[in-house]
Amino acid sequence: MSKSSKKAKPPSARDLMKMEIAAELGLAEKVKELGWAGLSAQEAGIIGGKMSQRLRQQGRANSNTRKQG
Repeated sequence: MSKSSKKAKPPSARDLMKMEIAAELGLAEKVKELGWAGLSAQEAGIIGGKMSQRLRQQGRANSNTRKQG
């Protein structure tokens, strides 16, 4: 079975967040053309840092919601 015959899995929530951040940084076209491996270490690090920041914020928001309820 070749790789091309495998079905692509749907993107996860983190994949969608990563692509959203790449678009915000003006890197979406580069990712579409070259893939994630085409990014520099600095670009990938910026995306990862922003993802971590958002995930922490979401965690805090969920934590606050649980405390109030």
